[in-house]
Amino acid sequence: MFIKHKNAITSFTHLSNFLLKSDSGTQKQTMISKLKKCSELKDLETVYATMIKNNADQDCFLMNQFVSACSNFSRMDYAILAFTQMEDSNVFVFNAMIKGFVRCCYPIKALEFYLNMLKARVSPTSFTFSSLIKACRLVTAVAFGEAVHGQIWKNGFESHVFVQTAMIDFYSNLSRIVESRRVFDEMPERDVFAWTTMISGHTRVRDLSSARRLFEEMPERNIVSWNTMIDGYARMGNVESAEFLFNMMPTKDLITWTTMINCYSQSKQFREAVAVFDEMKIAGVSPDEVTMATVISACAHLGALDLGKDIHLYVMQNGFNLDVYIGSALIDMYAKCGSLDRSLVIFFKLQEKNLFCWNSVIDGLAVHGYAEEALTVFSRMEREKITPNRVTFISVLSACTHAGLVEEGRKRFLSMTIDYSIPPEIEHYGCMVDLLGRAGLLEDALELIRSMRIEPNSIIWGAMLCGCKLHRNLEIAQVAVDKLMVLEPDNSGYYILLVNMYAEANQWGEVSKVRATMKERGVQKKSPGSSWIEMEGMIHEFVASDKSHPISGEIYTLLAELAGQLKLAGYVPEFGSIS
Repeated sequence: MFIKHKNAITSFTHLSNFLLKSDSGTQKQTMISKLKKCSELKDLETVYATMIKNNADQDCFLMNQFVSACSNFSRMDYAILAFTQMEDSNVFVFNAMIKGFVRCCYPIKALEFYLNMLKARVSPTSFTFSSLIKACRLVTAVAFGEAVHGQIWKNGFESHVFVQTAMIDFYSNLSRIVESRRVFDEMPERDVFAWTTMISGHTRVRDLSSARRLFEEMPERNIVSWNTMIDGYARMGNVESAEFLFNMMPTKDLITWTTMINCYSQSKQFREAVAVFDEMKIAGVSPDEVTMATVISACAHLGALDLGKDIHLYVMQNGFNLDVYIGSALIDMYAKCGSLDRSLVIFFKLQEKNLFCWNSVIDGLAVHGYAEEALTVFSRMEREKITPNRVTFISVLSACTHAGLVEEGRKRFLSMTIDYSIPPEIEHYGCMVDLLGRAGLLEDALELIRSMRIEPNSIIWGAMLCGCKLHRNLEIAQVAVDKLMVLEPDNSGYYILLVNMYAEANQWGEVSKVRATMKERGVQKKSPGSSWIEMEGMIHEFVASDKSHPISGEIYTLLAELAGQLKLAGYVPEFGSIS
């Protein structure tokens, strides 16, 4: 009887413990669920209060979850406070703290916590080091990284693929490609991610030959490997190699197509960029906002208004949000294609406008000769507390140049440096020299050039020469040409401009001298530039004196008729140019 009674007590005790554990487990799951659902800081505070009330603030697993939630709100001060209340923290809590500091961009704090972890005699895991390496990358100090690398070896993670791959990435991000390659070569085992990270490291320092060798040696490749190589060639401007790999790829994803489109665009092969976009649609790959912005930009450079309209329609039909990226690209495209009204409509319809949108509309107005309106938009941008950048001021100064607003240009140039601490670059100086030169203030322009904090290049002296041509100032023109002959000795355009100026002044002896200099230096006439026009969805390219177009005969006949009508209207051509 006693034995039966004893067994009953034992069973009841086991049942009670089970129910208590079950209740505790349910409570823990409830708190974890609440932590994951926290949408506001006060929610987090409420859950932590519950944890304290139930003595759950000592539960390492729950604290791990709480610290992660704190990092979501960038409130690691809450995490530190909770951590200090714990009597015994395990490696998972330390890892959560270190990861949280890295995520909230407190890399030094993450490294300090690792030292605290070692003092507490808590052994690190691979996850500890993956976060520490990221912390070192944020600090961008090799010494920290090398110290962590030493800890990796000390704790026996030298053969851990994920940790070693993180070290490869760390060193290559700091352009320490020798150390990065040493880690890679010493790895006993490598997965496709390790290979790809090393290839990316070589492309980052523009060592495409080493990257290509590794790529060829890879036991297996994935789409990321192919994309890394294509992107490397694209950034180097090696379109042919990028194109070869692109065509060789067994399967392509969105990044592949977008990278190739961007590759063509960066190399000014805009028609090819649009053609790849068409292939992408045929292949059934849906573009994203980055793809669309790149293609729209290609249309802008082509001046292909009808094509740009079609792509705008595609954007609307396929549910793309008119965000700042697509919005700024459309503003720029319509402005460059001559449809300023549409450009302005897009700008004013945008709910959110970033700096690129403002820059695009200011530049569009400036290019179309609406200088006052461009300056008005700039003033509105300032009122809305949008901080301009160097590109903004290029457009503003360009607007002043086109309208001949000398004093306004000077005012904006000073404002750029004094009010916004933007140091003038070549483009800004070029705009100012052009502005002063067009206004006939050639001495002022020359004084500005001589006061420049950077070495004036051919853009500056070219603008100076154009001003001299406009106002027939041979003395300063000769100064500009002397500089240009050193900077661009093979550019015939500057010589010919000077020849024409001497011819207009009937200084034929000087004309002969310049021509003799050109002959002596072997300067050839530049290849003529080309222009594009879009008609019925087709892009036509034209070059001066070119007769390769299928209907060139009709074109020249029409030009002759127009020339005749101009003469009847009283136009007299200028024959000063003898180039």
